[in-house]
Amino acid sequence: MKNRYGDEYTFTKDENHDILWEGSFEWCRFGMPNDYTRSYEAYCEDIGDLLTLDEFKTAVHKYDDIKKEYVLGFKYVSMVDSLKNEIDMVDPSGGPYISRGMSLDSFGFKGYIVKDFKRIDTGYKIITEKDEANT
Repeated sequence: MKNRYGDEYTFTKDENHDILWEGSFEWCRFGMPNDYTRSYEAYCEDIGDLLTLDEFKTAVHKYDDIKKEYVLGFKYVSMVDSLKNEIDMVDPSGGPYISRGMSLDSFGFKGYIVKDFKRIDTGYKIITEKDEANT
């Protein structure tokens, strides 16, 4: 496939049904998932475990536009770290944008969704899982 800048990318399924995504990634942004461990531990130590971890993951980002502050306080937001050994989104300049949980149907791999990314010399290996509901 060619992106909007004319850069060419190839997508090849390997023997494990993962997808090799190869091309130029010179200009690219990528995302890493949040790690709430340190922030949640501090919250529990300060406040108690009033919120479950899943509830905390949503609550810690709530912002009060009137008061111009985070509802739980900036302290906990500032302690949310990134899982630097994981990639959950890759977006080369000009596309295509691909993220964890995304269907690969539009790339010709019907029923496959993105589980993870691994950096390889020629680009990325997209670790996939079958989308049993849509195959």
